[in-house]
Amino acid sequence: MVKDVAVIGAGMTIFRRRLKETGKEMCFEATKMALDSAGMTLKDVDTVVMGSAPDAFDGIHMKGENLLDGAGGYHKPYMRVFTGGGTGVFAPIAGWWHVASGMSDVCLVVCEEKMSSCYPHPQSAFAHIWDPIIDRPLKPNLMWIFAMEMNRYMHAHNVSKEDIALVAVKNKKNALDHPCAQLGANITVDDVLNSEVIAWPVNLLDVSPPSDGAAAMLLVSEDVVSNHTDNPVWIEGVGWSIDSTMWTNRDLSFPQYVAKAAKMAYKMARIDNPRRQIDVVEPYDPFDYKELHHLEGLLLCDKGEAPVLTREGVTQRDGDLPCCPSGGLLGVGNPIAATMAVKTCEIYWQLSGQAGKRQVPGDPRTGVCQAWGDLMQYGSVMVMRS
Repeated sequence: MVKDVAVIGAGMTIFRRRLKETGKEMCFEATKMALDSAGMTLKDVDTVVMGSAPDAFDGIHMKGENLLDGAGGYHKPYMRVFTGGGTGVFAPIAGWWHVASGMSDVCLVVCEEKMSSCYPHPQSAFAHIWDPIIDRPLKPNLMWIFAMEMNRYMHAHNVSKEDIALVAVKNKKNALDHPCAQLGANITVDDVLNSEVIAWPVNLLDVSPPSDGAAAMLLVSEDVVSNHTDNPVWIEGVGWSIDSTMWTNRDLSFPQYVAKAAKMAYKMARIDNPRRQIDVVEPYDPFDYKELHHLEGLLLCDKGEAPVLTREGVTQRDGDLPCCPSGGLLGVGNPIAATMAVKTCEIYWQLSGQAGKRQVPGDPRTGVCQAWGDLMQYGSVMVMRS
């Protein structure tokens, strides 16, 4: 029988360029915060799941093993998972199945990223992910691949750059209320449109910053949850899906992989009308257009409708569908796997009433978070309920 799984604690470091701390030290900091928030120690933890991106970021091989003791994995069953940018939600999904299966009563999930170690820029770590026959002769980089996706989305639905820029304005403003944020700011649509063009139609302020950071959360079984808290947040549904590696073979205007992952999670959570049943959402927003793209992939609106909702204020923190109340990756920062902090952890904090100045009004009870990885092909989704 599948056991119910609850989140009872979480922690995160400040997101920014952290030259003085190692990834191991950041893991320790986030882990201690999560344990302290739940009134627990490492002795209470049965298993540890680590989420972290390519070893090239930290400049070492087998970095999952290197981070083990900082994440509390010493002398415990330990697993590292990595699904690119999707790791921030897939790592807690991996923790969920350890507990839901009955293998563990208490699972600690830790996610880490130290992108500043990668010179001359973290972008260079992705130089070897391309198909050697089809892609590599073009000398691509992620920025212009995503620029093509943004352009296709704009063209398919007649979306203006002004409407997309509203997402960056919203999220960076929300991040002003986040104590760990890297780039909270009051900016305007004109600021976004007038910022440096990186690869048209992507401007500098359309993009989240690379970052260093770590996050941790504690997942416990229904059998022991009452021993630790009377305010759990339950994981009601999980989903994941991966599309073809060949981004040239699909319509980039809609993230089918997110929709399939969302349907899987919603079915498990008994959600048949997500637009009406979900109170707060944290979609993955490394670019401002991706928030819109992923809102549609999460089936929270029709194709091409997300820009309208944003323009009308529906996705504001006090709107009918609060979206990225944390400030998201655009405002808080984008240490790839550690974005669990502003996705899964944020939904936990929102539903347990611990989000402070970021708290969504109206006692939210159901939330969804989502992450996106690889070459526009992977989606992971989690539904949580208080």
